[in-house]
This record gives sequence, structure tokens and C-alpha cells, in this order.
Amino acid sequence: MSTTGKVIRCRAAILWKPGVPFSIEEVEVAPPKAKEVRIKIVATGLCGSEIKMLENKTSYLHYPVILGHEAAGIVESVGEGVSTVKTGDKVITLFLPQCGECASCLNPVDYLCTERKQSKSGLMSGGTSRFTCKGKPVYHFANTSTFSEYTVIKEISVAKIDAAAPLEKVCLVSCGFSTGYGAAINTAKVTPGSTCAVFGLGGVGLSVIMGCKAAGAARIIGVDINKDKFEKAKKLGATECINPQDLKKPIQEVLFDLTGAGVEFCFEVIGNPETVEAALASCHESHGVCVIVGLLTDVQLNISGSLFLSGRSLKGTVFGGWKSRESTSKLVSDYMAKKINLDPLITHTLNLDKINEAVELMKTGKWQVAHIIFMSECLGPRKRCVGAGGGSKQEEMAGI
Repeated sequence: MSTTGKVIRCRAAILWKPGVPFSIEEVEVAPPKAKEVRIKIVATGLCGSEIKMLENKTSYLHYPVILGHEAAGIVESVGEGVSTVKTGDKVITLFLPQCGECASCLNPVDYLCTERKQSKSGLMSGGTSRFTCKGKPVYHFANTSTFSEYTVIKEISVAKIDAAAPLEKVCLVSCGFSTGYGAAINTAKVTPGSTCAVFGLGGVGLSVIMGCKAAGAARIIGVDINKDKFEKAKKLGATECINPQDLKKPIQEVLFDLTGAGVEFCFEVIGNPETVEAALASCHESHGVCVIVGLLTDVQLNISGSLFLSGRSLKGTVFGGWKSRESTSKLVSDYMAKKINLDPLITHTLNLDKINEAVELMKTGKWQVAHIIFMSECLGPRKRCVGAGGGSKQEEMAGI
């Protein structure tokens, strides 16, 4: 029995207000409107951005809200006018849309589609939400809201991918891998034979290392206070790793001593203002490039102007500088062709109801957490999701 055009009841992790844990609730997900797509989320990652949102009160969020932005799933139904995906397609969700029509999308070197600005309202077209819980509307997050078994997203924030792609792996292309890998390839433009330093060796930092290696860097230095992360970093391309807590001198001085003149490319993948300054100071004085990859929200940077005097540069990156819809499909194809390897980035796979346990793993750092993947329990021929107005059995994963 088809659920097209009907409200679907399913589970979601809701954040009711700042400073509280996620609450697993039954939500109602409305059918997609024009140019929108309703997706069954198969796998979604817990990204460091969500941890930042949980730890800091930010004007970016409206409550109650369904977070989550790094996911892959299967199209359940489409709204009027949708032409690029259809029911049954495997897709990647995109917090950064690509409308293909605005000045940014038409510029070959610009990737920040102007349609992304609407996501700050937490609402879809018409100023409404597609989620309700206990009779109250629930806000969307970052165009995506993937901590729900079903979500509704604009067509311009969805990328169709290879039908054979394993969604529990390629969901990382939705944010973490693409952001880190692209920061090295697209934003910094790492050069062959260069020396790089990566501050922060979580999933995104490891992806930066993979990007530096792919670009031909000769020396890649990993920096993290958790030594348990060093082994995997070296397997993925780091030539050496340093724990700043073991040093008698500031990390920037040590990196200068190791390299003789500072690193040519440095990546801050933590989102800490003090680490940004250290990373910039680690760069070569005349041509070093420092890229801020970690999320910095509602904070001010306090950096000495003398660090820029001789030629260092500091820049940011969003989604690794990729044009989202057109690049995502290609990255998934590269994974399928074994040109890139996402598997080492996944350290835990949990059900959605374990989301608060996953948050604690990320916060405490007691485990070597790269990425935690949540698998929807609404899968397969024996699993059921309930459509409003009756029990509507979902068809097998191959066809929805």
C-alpha cells in the first residue's frame, strides 16, 4: 500500500530546548510539496557540528528541532515539479543546496548557492514545517533534518547516486568526508611534495589527511591530544603524529623546528579559536596557507596582525568547496570504483535510539570516534512504518 500523498508517522530524535538530551519521539511527516522530496533515511552520521550545536546556545537554531545533516536514503515520494529524482532512487542529502540558477551556481568557482540562506529560518517553502510532534510543529535544520526515519527536503538539496552504493558508507559523502577531502583538494589546493599539518584527527581530519595524500603531499603531520587516533591517521596517510600535551614548547614552535620554515598547508579541524591561531602560526611565513575546517559559530578570533605581514593566508571552507549536487554523485562513484575509501572513517554503528550514548562518546573522547552512523530500524520487508490513517507496509528496500 503506497504512502504517497499521505502523512507518515515515524520516529525522530527531537531537541526540545537548549541543553537537554535528544528525545526519541513519534513524529508526523507531511507529504512533500512542490519541488520537495520525501526520503526514507537509511543511515545518518553524527557530525561534530551537531556536538557544537548541543554545547553552545546559538541563534542558528529554533526549537523544537530535528537535527542531522549527513545522511543517505531512498526517495519515498516526490512533490509536483520534481524532475531529477524519482521514487526508489538512492540519494545523498545536502545541507548545501545547488539550485543551478543563481549567480553563485552559475559561477564555475563559486559553490555557495544563495538558496542556502532560507535554511536559517528552520522552515520550508511557505514558511511552514513538514514535521509535527504532539500536535506542535517541529523546526527543520540545515535543509535536511536527518535524525528522523523520514524527512522532507528540497529537490535542490538532494543528489541521486549509484543504485548499488552502500548507504551506510556513502552517507559520509553528505558532509564529513567531502568537507575534509575537499578542504585539501579544492580550498587549500595542496601541491605535490608539500608539507601539511592537520589539527584534529576525527573523521573530518582524517579526510583532510586523505586529501593531502591524494594531492601528493610529501609530509603530513597529524596533531591531536588523543594518541589513540594516531594509528589510524598513519594508516590513512599521516607521516607522523604529535600530541601537543607532550611538548615543552608551543606546537607552532615545534612544527617550525621540524620543518625548518613552517608547514605550507595547515588545517584546523576542531573549531577552537586558540587552535586557529596556533595553526596559522605554524604556517610558512611567506606562503603558508591555513584553512579553518572546524565549525566556528558566534565566536571572535583574536589573531595578531603580525602573522599576516609576511604573506601567510587564512581562509575558511564549506563542504570542501564542492558544488554539492554535481560533485556528490562523482565522489560516490569514486568510492564505488575504489578510488577513495570511506570505510576506515566509521567507528561505530548504532540504532537511532542510542543517539544520546553516541553524543557522550563524541564529547568525552574516551573512544576513538571518527564517525558514528545511525541506522534506521525502518528497513527491510519485515520492518514496518505506519502511515497516518492506517498501517502501510513499506515495500522492500530496492523499490520503496
